[in-house]
Amino acid sequence: MSFPLLTATAALPAIGAIATAAVPAAKRTAAKWLALLFSLATLALAVTVLVRFDPDGDRYQLTESHSWIADFGVRYELGVDGIGVALIALTALLMPFIVLAGWHDADPLETGSRRWRPTQGFFALILAVEAMVIISFAATDVFLFYIFFEAMLIPMYFLIGGFGDRAHKDGEEKAATQRSYAAVKFLLYNLAGGLIMLAAVIGLYVVAGNFSLTEIAQARANGELEMATSTERWLFLGFFFAFAVKAPLWPLHTWLPNAMQESTAPVAVLITAVVDKVGTFAMLRFCLQLFPEASKWATPVILVLAVISIIYGALLAVGQRDIKRLIAYASISHFGFIVMGIFAMTSQGQSGATLYMVNHGISTAVLMLIAGFLISRRGSRLIADFGGVQKVAPVLAGTFLIGGLATLSLPGLAPFVSEFLVLVGTFTRYPVIGIIATFGIVLAALYTLVLYQRTMTGPVKPEVAAMPDLRVREIAVVAPLVVLLVFLGVYPKPVTDIVNPAVKQTLSDVQKKDPQPEVEAAK
Repeated sequence: MSFPLLTATAALPAIGAIATAAVPAAKRTAAKWLALLFSLATLALAVTVLVRFDPDGDRYQLTESHSWIADFGVRYELGVDGIGVALIALTALLMPFIVLAGWHDADPLETGSRRWRPTQGFFALILAVEAMVIISFAATDVFLFYIFFEAMLIPMYFLIGGFGDRAHKDGEEKAATQRSYAAVKFLLYNLAGGLIMLAAVIGLYVVAGNFSLTEIAQARANGELEMATSTERWLFLGFFFAFAVKAPLWPLHTWLPNAMQESTAPVAVLITAVVDKVGTFAMLRFCLQLFPEASKWATPVILVLAVISIIYGALLAVGQRDIKRLIAYASISHFGFIVMGIFAMTSQGQSGATLYMVNHGISTAVLMLIAGFLISRRGSRLIADFGGVQKVAPVLAGTFLIGGLATLSLPGLAPFVSEFLVLVGTFTRYPVIGIIATFGIVLAALYTLVLYQRTMTGPVKPEVAAMPDLRVREIAVVAPLVVLLVFLGVYPKPVTDIVNPAVKQTLSDVQKKDPQPEVEAAK
């Protein structure tokens, strides 16, 4: 039997989480270095997965299959297509930067504080989330996927509720109350989606007799498994609802601004750049493969919801006074683009959506981590409390600008290519939807440039006059991500070559072809 590479890639951060949690309380620095070491080792394994994956080979590669709960047909089945490989690589890439950015976020509070921040627990929870996300991207057994789709809520709940940022002016007790509210809201929304999905998973087993994604999809394609139209639609809705909550798609998005506002910047990145991608990824892997006819039936409504997310998220971002909430609403708008690209049912749209998942993860990480460094220096999240930062911290201001320009999809930076593909892919089949979604780009320019103007330009406020520029550790966090933004903005081919074959197979599942351009015959 070949080496179980996917299992090892998911198991390594899980082992790291246990080892980090076991470090003695007095050895906080050792726990940090241990977490960083395990995140780098996981990245090395993820690179190995990426190298061994053949885009022109079988749809699912590096497969593993073992009996787990034989009486119910549950198997431990793993396998990756191009989309899963790209997102596993993104997850493993971001984790060392998340660990480095949060180096001091869980240190003990000041002397006299009644609350202790267990450093070991903070980094152990981050590694636990990484393990669960990776196995979610690799699982080809529906029940196995569901287990980890839900299990990742537990460490995320404690990261949001137990490790909020310290830029809170209302006192520690009120800050703790708001963090608890955000954590509970996050948990309730996602548990509600998960419970509905559980009912759909059970229904799928009753209809199909097993949980294997590949077997069910193959049986459906060969006509060996027939589903009544109403049954397929109800099952699709059960799966899609859970994924839309995780995504987050309007109107199921309201947990995200609270969760990101009350989290530390690295945890906010973990939420929107990593965990939320499981929702959009699952739409491609499970909704379209298992329920192709229902996916086409629901497409018009989903596209409308996606466009509402794009415009609504951007409009609310324009009016925000809190930096983190602004980035949260911007992410809601971007996830609208991703969902729109998925359900445009074109190769350009779905390639753009997958590329957008990768590029959004990188651009959001840059912007949110720089925002976290900025907030920690000033002790406030309010935009009005800043001004003139570029005069006292030019490197910080410059990287913040690059992150902002990537967020508005400036040509030459990675998100531009993906957003362009999504819009082109949508316009070829749904021109009205594509035109309306374009206004999201205009609003993105507005909220990004206004944010930069109000925080970085103008007279230097007395409170920021002594603000230090980025330190070596902070530069080490953002510089590689900025380089990657530029590289993928100029040369996205390495990612598109990996994901395009998987996109074509997904379109084949739903029996869709790209619309032919209307060209008048030459006279």
